[in-house]
Amino acid sequence: MEPTFRASMNWLHTWAGVVLGGLLFAIFWMGTLSVFDREIDRWMMPTLRLALPEQPLSFDVLRPSIADAARARSPFIAAILPTERQPTIRLAWREKSDLVVRYLDPATGMAIADPGTRGGSGFLYPFHYMLHIRAWDIGIWIVGLASIAMLALCVSGVVIHRKIFADFFTFRSARKPRRVILDLHNVAGVLALPFHIAITLSGLIFFYSIYFPSGWKMFYPDRRTFIAEEVGDYSRPRLNKPGQLGSLDAMVAEAQRFWDGDLPRALVVRLPGDAAAYVQVSRPYEDSVVLSGDLAYFDGASGALLHQRTEVQPIATAQRFIVGFHLIRFQHWTLRWVYFGLGLAGCVTIATGYLFWLEARRRKSTPLEQRSFRLVEGMTIGSTSGIVIATLVFFVVNRLLPYGTTWLDQDRSALEIWAFFLAWLASFAHAWSRSGRAWIEQCWAIGTLAIAAVGLNWVTTGDHLGRSLAHRHLWAVGGMDALLLLGAGVAYLAAIRLRASPR
Repeated sequence: MEPTFRASMNWLHTWAGVVLGGLLFAIFWMGTLSVFDREIDRWMMPTLRLALPEQPLSFDVLRPSIADAARARSPFIAAILPTERQPTIRLAWREKSDLVVRYLDPATGMAIADPGTRGGSGFLYPFHYMLHIRAWDIGIWIVGLASIAMLALCVSGVVIHRKIFADFFTFRSARKPRRVILDLHNVAGVLALPFHIAITLSGLIFFYSIYFPSGWKMFYPDRRTFIAEEVGDYSRPRLNKPGQLGSLDAMVAEAQRFWDGDLPRALVVRLPGDAAAYVQVSRPYEDSVVLSGDLAYFDGASGALLHQRTEVQPIATAQRFIVGFHLIRFQHWTLRWVYFGLGLAGCVTIATGYLFWLEARRRKSTPLEQRSFRLVEGMTIGSTSGIVIATLVFFVVNRLLPYGTTWLDQDRSALEIWAFFLAWLASFAHAWSRSGRAWIEQCWAIGTLAIAAVGLNWVTTGDHLGRSLAHRHLWAVGGMDALLLLGAGVAYLAAIRLRASPR
């Protein structure tokens, strides 16, 4: 019975990895980059490379933007307040069916020129959980199914490896390629196994209301009502009468009195311009894994306290802890780098799984097996080195396209995304057409594109690596350049080693 069960787990592990490995690599790669999404934003949006102001922020600098949202009859205007990772005020409101995003200088309150890109937080981060497929939540469902497959891969991998602890400490670099690849697969997989399970499961829990809608549909008319009761939100209807907004500074000061002087993380004006307008102030949560549920609601005109939420339902608190673990919004740079390293370990695990499958079948001779081998080899190259190339093209195009560029009714940010997908498709075509040379050539491309991105950042902004490391508010830019150069070195070394290989 035991050998049969292990054989079935081996079959599941092999074919789930071959079929879904490319999708899982893309999710893990983008998720790993998303650990530093705000830092990538700073690199891709030079106009946001500001230092945090020394003087306290006056929240009344938001008034002109609130008036714009009121004229558009937006149901809200949200302001994410400046932090060390994002030292600008980020505003968002609805205008017809579009989301308007605006950045303000926190020192002056003046609007910053449109960055012209979605950057890391607007493209790379959403891609890892929705694949840039927004219609009917299809992308979220695809990622959810891939996440379930990832959990199955983790469990079946443990069943297959009876000596899992020995595998963790075993890496024989002098052995044949197939043995080296398997050892690297085992070491990377076992090292990050708890993280892989926890991060995958927490991602599924993040979207529990989408994946399991029957739970709330049985008792609530819509999802908004369910969430409002779950977390204790406050709301009231629009009166359709003009109204004035009181002092935002006074409302924030009152909220600080409740929160031991903590400055708010976000401020949302609901129903701006209406007599029923009210202001929602959110407590920061950078010092906690749990996403803070502390909110204070004030009447927009009088500034009187309407509702205060200091805790949520126990189940919601547990869910917020799990989501906080996944999102890593807390301020802890050591853990952020640990997440980044473990995310890369996940990418290595997936890539080496593909390579082991290929090495085991490289010598198969029947025409069907040869076609299957070339198909999976091309899929492996395009899914791994190909998406890295596409990401680097995304960065390079960001530095090449002038602000305000449009083409075929596509703005600059859309053109960057088109460049990403076209480069990714081209990498698959190259992999299938250049069998035997594709790995080497794509490694050369990765190194060249990474160095080009660093050089273009220097030429277009003047922020070379030396200058970035010398100014604290530019460390994120310098870190990005340093990682790009390190990646270029690894890619060139891989290309040289592959070129010297007999295969």
